[in-house]
Amino acid sequence: MAKLHLGPLFEVIIAPPIGPRTKPKALNVALPLARGSFTVIYDAEDVPEPDQLRRAFDVLPPPTGGLACVQAALTIDNTTDSWLAHMFTAAYAGRFDAFLPGLAALHLPLPLGGSSNHFRTDVLRQIGGWDPYNVTEDADVGIRLHRLGFRSAVLASATYEEAPSQFGPWLRQRTRWYKGWMQTWLVHMRKPCRLVRDLGSAGAIAFQLLLACNVFAALIHPLFMAGLLYSLLVAPPLQAIGSMHAAPVFGATLLAGYTSTIALDLIGLMRRNHLVRHGWVLVLTPVYWFLLSLAAWRALVQLVYDPQRWEKTEHGLARSSRRRAASGRKSCARQLFPPRNTA
Repeated sequence: MAKLHLGPLFEVIIAPPIGPRTKPKALNVALPLARGSFTVIYDAEDVPEPDQLRRAFDVLPPPTGGLACVQAALTIDNTTDSWLAHMFTAAYAGRFDAFLPGLAALHLPLPLGGSSNHFRTDVLRQIGGWDPYNVTEDADVGIRLHRLGFRSAVLASATYEEAPSQFGPWLRQRTRWYKGWMQTWLVHMRKPCRLVRDLGSAGAIAFQLLLACNVFAALIHPLFMAGLLYSLLVAPPLQAIGSMHAAPVFGATLLAGYTSTIALDLIGLMRRNHLVRHGWVLVLTPVYWFLLSLAAWRALVQLVYDPQRWEKTEHGLARSSRRRAASGRKSCARQLFPPRNTA
């Protein structure tokens, strides 16, 4: 950081090399030094739209309605690097352009993304900052905000991120996410009755769907697929009649999971006008789910043996950029069709 020569407007704070070496621990070190009314979280590789801060701050200042955080929409920039980056683009579109806006509109708990969060600083201090031991501190703080009577909203402004396009970095990142969701669920379920009182019945149901069902679906996916294949192909002839009743259950469950995921991602891609160029990748959803299952089982093992392990995602490896390509197209259009002088 010192080599960047950021200038007097920036202050680099070094977190002590003790305790959990996690992002939320570093955020907690910096929070007492925050002097502004708002605290914004960006990852180093983020490229937010130029007017994002102004738009977020225009929404946040009035303390009425308990609005404490505005989440901008994350979108993948290096989509064409690999099929994994394509799938990431579809998943982010479904989450940030369809799913989270729906939760916000219904005033349900909002599991925040790890970047482009715009907080009221006083509220962050009131809720005690971030959980330094949680490796998905964003989801946890979103739930805690809702439990303490605050509200989160979604901002229609894009922040471009680099997705891991190779399997190894992708697996490590997804493992951390699943492990953090498990941690968040376990922490908030220590007192289930109090959780229901804090979130309300609808919020408590949403909490279970967002965290428990999401992780559980990834864990049992290969088991259901194995059960379906066994019922159809491997069961001995004398057991075929008895086992065939299980095949529709396995098949319907898998079909419902695939369909709901694909439908949500399609809606997100349509809202971003990416359906024609990137929608094809959704045919690989069953393959992608097997990779998610591997990450979920790996996360479960880590949760037991190394719960605070933070596997960092390496960035700066992108070979393509949708943002730069779009900027280049606009520049060419301006050269071909210069604005008219109407004076």
